[in-house]
Amino acid sequence: MSKLRMSSNKRSGSVKSLLLGKKSASHMDKFEEVNDSMTTVPDDVKEGHFAVIAMEADELKRFVVPLSCLTHPSFLRLLEQAAEEYGFNHDGALTVPCRPNELERMLVKSF
Repeated sequence: MSKLRMSSNKRSGSVKSLLLGKKSASHMDKFEEVNDSMTTVPDDVKEGHFAVIAMEADELKRFVVPLSCLTHPSFLRLLEQAAEEYGFNHDGALTVPCRPNELERMLVKSF
């Protein structure tokens, strides 16, 4: 973080100087650890896929689905419902308001 320091100079009165503070190595290490954990993808989520959690009442199941399902009308409707119900600000797998067996049936039928 930058610090502002007042230094006195007899000829020019008060002069403001900006000192750029450098972050300690330990602070940068912590940042990198947090950044790595936020971008870590589970091993079962291969390239071109993403994780989805189907959840309704007490039922909960995680799926790994291809990115191509993002263009399927039924899945897009689920995304709209998820946005209304859960919002956009969360980490991890995408959660959709759907019984797991319904999502599974949609995926088998469509892909």
